[in-house]
Amino acid sequence: MDFVSPVLDIASRICNCVGDRADLLRRLPQNVISLRAEKDKLNNLYKDVKERVEREENLEKKKRTHVVDGWIGRAEAMEKEVKELLDRCDEENQKKCFGTCCPRNCRSSYKLAKMVREKMDSAAELQSEGSNFQVVAVPLPSPYVIERPLEEKPVVGLDSPFREVWRLLQDKQVGSIGIYGMGGVGKTTLLKKINNKFLQSSIKAFDIVIWVVVSRPTNLERVQETIRSRLQIPDDGWKGRQEDDKAAEICRILKTKKFVLLLDDIWEPLDLLRVGIPPLGDGNQSKIVFTTRSADVCRGMAAQESIKVECLEEKEAFSLFQAKVGEDTLNSHPDIPKLAEMVAKECKGLPLALIVIARAMASAETPEEWERNLQKLRLYPKDVAGTENDLFSVLAFSYDSLPDEATKSCFLYCSLFPEDYRIPSECLIQLWIGEGFLDEYDDIQEARNQGGEIIERLRHACLMEAGTTIFSIERQCLKMHDVIRDMALWLACEKGKKKNKFVVKDGIGLIRAQEVDKWKDAQRIALWNDTSIEELRKPPCFPNMETLIGCMKSTFPSGFFTNMFVIRVLDFSDNEILELPAEIGNLATLQYLNLSNTKIKYLPIELKNLKKLRCLILDGLFSLASLPSQIVSSLSSLLLFSMKPISSQSSMDEIMLLEELEQLEHINDISIVLTSIQSIQRLFESHKLRRSTTFLQVAHCKGVNQLQLSPFIKTLELVKCDELEEVKIIHFEKQVVPSKFPNPECCFNRLLSVHILICKKLLNLNCLIHAPKLQDLLIVDSEVMEKVIEDERSEGSEIESGLSVFSRLMYLTLCNLPKLEYIYGHVLPFPSLRLITVKGCPRLKRLPFDSSTSMSKNLEEIRGGQKWWDRLEWEDQTIMHNLTPYFSSLTP
Repeated sequence: MDFVSPVLDIASRICNCVGDRADLLRRLPQNVISLRAEKDKLNNLYKDVKERVEREENLEKKKRTHVVDGWIGRAEAMEKEVKELLDRCDEENQKKCFGTCCPRNCRSSYKLAKMVREKMDSAAELQSEGSNFQVVAVPLPSPYVIERPLEEKPVVGLDSPFREVWRLLQDKQVGSIGIYGMGGVGKTTLLKKINNKFLQSSIKAFDIVIWVVVSRPTNLERVQETIRSRLQIPDDGWKGRQEDDKAAEICRILKTKKFVLLLDDIWEPLDLLRVGIPPLGDGNQSKIVFTTRSADVCRGMAAQESIKVECLEEKEAFSLFQAKVGEDTLNSHPDIPKLAEMVAKECKGLPLALIVIARAMASAETPEEWERNLQKLRLYPKDVAGTENDLFSVLAFSYDSLPDEATKSCFLYCSLFPEDYRIPSECLIQLWIGEGFLDEYDDIQEARNQGGEIIERLRHACLMEAGTTIFSIERQCLKMHDVIRDMALWLACEKGKKKNKFVVKDGIGLIRAQEVDKWKDAQRIALWNDTSIEELRKPPCFPNMETLIGCMKSTFPSGFFTNMFVIRVLDFSDNEILELPAEIGNLATLQYLNLSNTKIKYLPIELKNLKKLRCLILDGLFSLASLPSQIVSSLSSLLLFSMKPISSQSSMDEIMLLEELEQLEHINDISIVLTSIQSIQRLFESHKLRRSTTFLQVAHCKGVNQLQLSPFIKTLELVKCDELEEVKIIHFEKQVVPSKFPNPECCFNRLLSVHILICKKLLNLNCLIHAPKLQDLLIVDSEVMEKVIEDERSEGSEIESGLSVFSRLMYLTLCNLPKLEYIYGHVLPFPSLRLITVKGCPRLKRLPFDSSTSMSKNLEEIRGGQKWWDRLEWEDQTIMHNLTPYFSSLTP
């Protein structure tokens, strides 16, 4: 019986096996149905996962994880395998025995049933895995640099600043670079071009280039968030963290990288440490480049190099304009290309203006349309499509960023001057004082200083430009870009809502009375260059007018000043006016009156009624016979009086005028011409007059061989003083010798300009050793002068080594000085020198220059005769070679 147990065990196993297989075969139809259901579930889950992956890849720029990518692949393979298996099941079902449910091939059917069961389990397992994905995609590795779209390819007119910035980026000594310029000039385009250049560069010099738009108002959190995103700092733990913690994390990562940070549109200095930017240096060679409209921001950001982006040259500007208008429009009529050139010129090279105006003209296909728009652009630019929203509104951000209302008012005031007009800085500041923009300062010198600061502020904001010329009277000038001027007028007229609030007419001839009637709401009126008002039948009504700058005919219409109730400024300078009506004395609110360079012969005594008058300017009145007594002394509010020069035939009582000026309580700025010893003595006997005189011309003064001057003078002119030999400084009645640290009252600490004309016996100007702020020196026709400043002595005392001789001098002119041998006995750096002119000085064989003179960024030109230049002697030939490029030969 021992063999029976094994046999029974085998038989039992066979029975179980056959039973399991039979059960599997019996369940095959149900399992096929279940597998179809699992397939559908898996397919739906597959679609959900794939859509989620694709969404994060496309929208969030992520990359699917390897796990998810593998699951998607297995799910796709599973779907294919299940489909094939189900097809086989369908085929097998067709092969069953006729009239029965039994398969013809049990073995084959069993294998199929087994596969169905296994696929069911696999499909369920895949479903379970796919349902538990928390993360399907992760951020892509940050690219080295992200391309910035450029509207213009190639970019027009930025080649020069681009090359300079790119050169500086290669310079290991330069870490930070500021790019500045007026709004719309192309700074952002330049920065984009620099950014994209890194994509083209064959050598990857940096680990990462980061682009951040800062804009206004500065939002530190937004700046940090942009950098965080670029550095791919995880969201976990970022949100909710304090600013300092975020900065620390950014700093930690950037310290490990060699980066370029491009900051666009900065309006105020940005504290980079607060952002998390580590200090540049320490050998990491990282770079920061930023754009701004303000040169002050470049200084505030401690930029090692600052590059100004200028407007386009005429050829480049027209090229950009043509590209934007389009060839079809330009070719639509033979006259249009010439008209297009004229329209482009009105934009004065400002890229934003060129683009906006070109878009407006792109659909203009007749010459008449171009002519109409050209007229609009010249007279009413706001009426050209797009200029208000796309041009003026963008430029106005610079205006909005000005620090206070006084600065804004001063800026808008500059729009009263004609296009391309060079505005003398001193005259502009005087007008501002007259308008009351600088009223917070009681002292006029403080007001002038503040006016100078405002001018610098406007220049640094790129809202004004320097407008220097070779003529000394215009050396300190300002100029406003035409498009900026148009924007300023638009703002002054309340964004075009009050068209005639600021009325500016230039070179349009006679203005009809009907036009004048429309100006009743005007606040300021300026008439320039042969523009005048016709004879009016009735007095004009200007109840709101505060300013009138104007071209007038020889006489004023009757009752012209009757209806000016709030007038503050009247400027009739450079006109053909012959007389001033007595009714001007009724202008109780008038604070500024300028009659310079007119043909007025007599001043009405009624001027004495102008009790609020603060500035009276009577320069160049060569036809004026005399100044009536008691006019000046009656102007109780007068701060500024200017009367220079005067006619040599004038019967002006200088002593009387000085005495009347001395009676004025508030006077502290006098510009005057004196022609006698008695007048000069009277001036310097008075403490008030001495301290208040800022401009002094001594002309045709006989019997004076020594002139002692006040230390408070800013401008000195000596004209035809034939016997004058020496000029000295006085302090009260005593001559003073400056100490090593001179008191302002003991030297010419305020002296800016000295002009000496035809003083044939003047030996030298040793007193200028004590004029540390001198900017302009002109000496013409002195027969005996051998040295401008003696190097051995000055005013009887040794020259103090601590004084900076000519360190502020910008303009030096020496003409017809036959005995002049030296300017100064020692070498000087001349760090501020811009222009030197030498003519008729045959003995001047040495210039007091050293190597640093030629290194000055300010030097523009050295003018002289070619023979004189060739004969100059140099201690160091290097100096000659360095200065030769600046030399310009004067024609004999």
